[in-house]
Amino acid sequence: MAGSATSVEAINMARPGSTVVSALARPEERQSFAADELAIVLSHYDLGAIEAIQEFARGSRKAPKVVIRSDRGLFLLKRRATGKNDPFKVAFCHALQLHLLQRQFPLAPLVGTRNENNSMLQWKGAIYELFEYIKGGGYDNSLTATLDAGRVLALFHKLLNDYQAEYEPPEGSYHAARSVATSMKALPETLSRLRPEADRLDKLVRFIDDSYNEAARKVNDLGLPNWPNHIVHCDWHPGNMLFRGSHVAAVIDYDAARIQQRVVDVANGALQFSILGGGDDPAQWPDYIDETRFKRFIRGYDSVPDQVLSRAELRTIPYLMIEALIAESVIPIAATGVFARMEGLRFLAMVERKVRWLQEHAEHLVATVDQ
Repeated sequence: MAGSATSVEAINMARPGSTVVSALARPEERQSFAADELAIVLSHYDLGAIEAIQEFARGSRKAPKVVIRSDRGLFLLKRRATGKNDPFKVAFCHALQLHLLQRQFPLAPLVGTRNENNSMLQWKGAIYELFEYIKGGGYDNSLTATLDAGRVLALFHKLLNDYQAEYEPPEGSYHAARSVATSMKALPETLSRLRPEADRLDKLVRFIDDSYNEAARKVNDLGLPNWPNHIVHCDWHPGNMLFRGSHVAAVIDYDAARIQQRVVDVANGALQFSILGGGDDPAQWPDYIDETRFKRFIRGYDSVPDQVLSRAELRTIPYLMIEALIAESVIPIAATGVFARMEGLRFLAMVERKVRWLQEHAEHLVATVDQ
């Protein structure tokens, strides 16, 4: 085992009536390994006799992966995507995961290189990681799985309460983010270029911009900037988990881990595990969230000793959910005009409806979990 740990990639397959914003497939062309590249990289590992290599066509299309079967077991090889291959950031992620693995957190170990037992291999400017392959399925939308996802997030936070990072962790999140403000400014030009006849574009963008800023102000007024910072996952959604039955078998993708207040993680998780969609036409998606799953996720978090959310934290959650939903949508649409395979303007119209619902039901949502 290498001196750090992580877990294999997975993707949540959205079921009718449910979707996870972060797990929607991206339309970019999927990258792959060259034959000589694969041979050279694998020569740095002691895998025994290799019996089969198969492409693992899940997760980010910019990070090619293959599953390797050898006489020593199953492994997954990944080349990190450009932009996520800073060695110091990778070292931070690996050290974080080793800390968690040593405390029995559900993730899979990295396999070290043959000679140095390094958790990452650097070759020709790229970074490669080899993992023990973990078998598991996707999120089944059940209340049991939702409860367990909340519980495991609380466990993640608890196990990192005393963690001292050797490498400086990143900061920032979807809350009050400059990148959202920049994308908001670019939205009108991007969308008008694709849909010049869209007469309600300005009104829609103004509402989304105002809603994001107002939610951020409310969160700050409720005290978030004064609360202690922790290491957070910052990408807690079903696509970043493997399930066995209705229980979390492994948590994956620690690339976004950073320093933030823990409720930023909780709110995003609550959104991702309760948001409702269905089909390729966002106009048909409902305005409301699944309140039962929302409550079950928070209940799962509160079930871990010493991790119960305070009343002040609970009050910020609906507004952080608004920020998370808008940030997740606006940034890719401003850049490309689309969200996954969906037209940007139609997707933003759906976001507007969901934001209005969250605004109108914020106090109600807090009351359902503040009991």
